[in-house]
Amino acid sequence: MAPRISRRLIEAIVRFDDRSRPIAETYRRVGAEADRLGLTRPSYQRIRELVHEARNVRPGLTVSDVVRIVCAPLKGTDDGLQRLGELGMRPIPTWGLASESGRPP
Repeated sequence: MAPRISRRLIEAIVRFDDRSRPIAETYRRVGAEADRLGLTRPSYQRIRELVHEARNVRPGLTVSDVVRIVCAPLKGTDDGLQRLGELGMRPIPTWGLASESGRPP
């Protein structure tokens, strides 16, 4: 199991990412920041995933919004669905588990 990535490094990913440069450059800068802060360097794969997530976040969200959405413990299923909506993702379908009236089939 990999260690959790510090909130400070997630903020650094969002701050350092520049869509005009390769993700490898963001990885190098985040790695240097991790060294500076005395934190474990995240893997390139994890940085790449987080950069893609950050790039897909709808415009208008602040760094603190993204950190709250991604890092705060979930309070339940509804909270998770609301966070996905805040990130601009479409709701998860009900998979036919409930009828449109809200009652089970």
